[in-house]
This record gives sequence, C-alpha cells and structure tokens, in this order.
Amino acid sequence: MKASARNQFTGTVKEVLIGAVNAEVHIGLKGGDTIVASITKESVETLGIKAGIEVIALVKAPQIIIVTDFGGYRLSARNQLQGTVTQVKPGAVNAEVDIELKGGEQVAATVTNDSVDALGLSKGQPAAAVFKAGAVILAVAG
Repeated sequence: MKASARNQFTGTVKEVLIGAVNAEVHIGLKGGDTIVASITKESVETLGIKAGIEVIALVKAPQIIIVTDFGGYRLSARNQLQGTVTQVKPGAVNAEVDIELKGGEQVAATVTNDSVDALGLSKGQPAAAVFKAGAVILAVAG
C-alpha cells in the first residue's frame, strides 16, 4: 500500500467490540503489542472487519506523542507502545523521532525541536509512542 501515513502496522484483528455507533478494533502486532482503533460500526461492516483477518493500521507521525517519563500519571490514550529511540532527525522546526518496538516495528513521530530538547531524546533511550484510538485508520486488502 502506498499512503502518506509514516506509520503502517500490519497485524491481525484479535477482537472487535461493537457499540451503538463506533467499534473498538484490537489489532495484534507480530511482537506482541496491541493497537486499538476506534472506527464507525459502518466501517466495520463495509470493510468486513472481524477477528482473524489481517489489517493495516495507519497513523500519521504528527499524531504520535512521545513520553519518556509518565511521572506516576496514567493517560486516557489507548495506545501506549513501549520501545527504544533509534533515530532523531532534526529539521528547521520539527524533528522526526523513530522508536523501535519489541517486535521490530518502527514508529515515526514528528515533534518540535523544542520537545526533543525538553525530553532529552537520543538514540538508545527508552520511550513510549502514545496515540489515541481515533487516530488509527484501518485498511484491508480488497
């Protein structure tokens, strides 16, 4: 698939929880992490989303928040993927930060250079890639 979203995770649907309007789709990644997507009930039906099928979860890099220290706080964002910073590429205003998850998947985040400095981001540092379930777009083979 060719798409502008930097993050494209291939996984298997583990569970679909249908609500009145929206559905929560749990996707298992090869390394054991789970991504949760919140999509409409209509999208579940149109795309034929059900347990056992392979999907691609798309997340744009600016939707990723990097957390290096939760400081005892818990977040409402459903997706909190732990990994290690593999690369920090500063630009004029923003930087791209790559985080490798335990299964080898890469997460790309776009953050300000000020955030890179404030968090002290560098290669080898533990970090979490955090994003809301509503930031995930699902794709299926057609």
